[in-house]
Amino acid sequence: MELPIYQVDAFASRVFAGNPAAVCPLDHWLSDAAMQAIAAENNLSETAFFVKTGAGSFDLRWFTPAIEVDLCGHATLGSAFVIANYLDPALTEIRFQSRSGPLTVTRAGEIFTLDFPARRPERMADDPRVATALGAVPTETWCNKNTMAVFAAQAEVAALAPDMAALATLESGGVIATAPGEDCDFVSRYFAPKAGIPEDPVTGSAHCELTPYWAERLGRSKLRAQQISARGGELTVELRQDRVLISGRVAPYLQGRIFV
Repeated sequence: MELPIYQVDAFASRVFAGNPAAVCPLDHWLSDAAMQAIAAENNLSETAFFVKTGAGSFDLRWFTPAIEVDLCGHATLGSAFVIANYLDPALTEIRFQSRSGPLTVTRAGEIFTLDFPARRPERMADDPRVATALGAVPTETWCNKNTMAVFAAQAEVAALAPDMAALATLESGGVIATAPGEDCDFVSRYFAPKAGIPEDPVTGSAHCELTPYWAERLGRSKLRAQQISARGGELTVELRQDRVLISGRVAPYLQGRIFV
């Protein structure tokens, strides 16, 4: 079987920045095993697969090299970019149905905006295992889908050198490290070794937790964020009640065919 494939750098205005995602448009679903094998072969944080269900509507699924996930921001952004630039350029709104419910992506020029569910974190008791795994003691620890470790300064987050094996023993899906930003409102890094992703370059879904926290702390609903991984990424986020809007650019890198 021959299938189209695209690779894009999401939350970036140039290639070799942001978060790489593979995107595979399908006429019909492959087996779960086949999609997982393709994602493992691609060896990117996520590979997105989608099937068209109607005008501007698609079913969407995401796979890391190890597992299928419930929500992924950068590969959703990448999927919308592929649809709007190569498959149906007339679309300015793209509707996805996913394991996290309906997700909408709108396009305004080069900017794509994700409409995602907010995941409000709750304060948790300090867990010494988090500090041990990160190699630094956060000022606060919060949790929703992920553990969120809050630090006082951007430099502390940038300096983290986590023990990935120790992070993988924590109950949460991944660990977000965050702090006030020097040139933006807040910065973050995201580690998910249990999902086969030691450090994710830019994580849209993590901002579903980060945005409610920082919006309340800073007293503003619209914020500028940076994920300070080695590749780095820039996002604009906005809290709207129980939804988070996450905006960014996409840089195309590759298009081709795969044989499975």
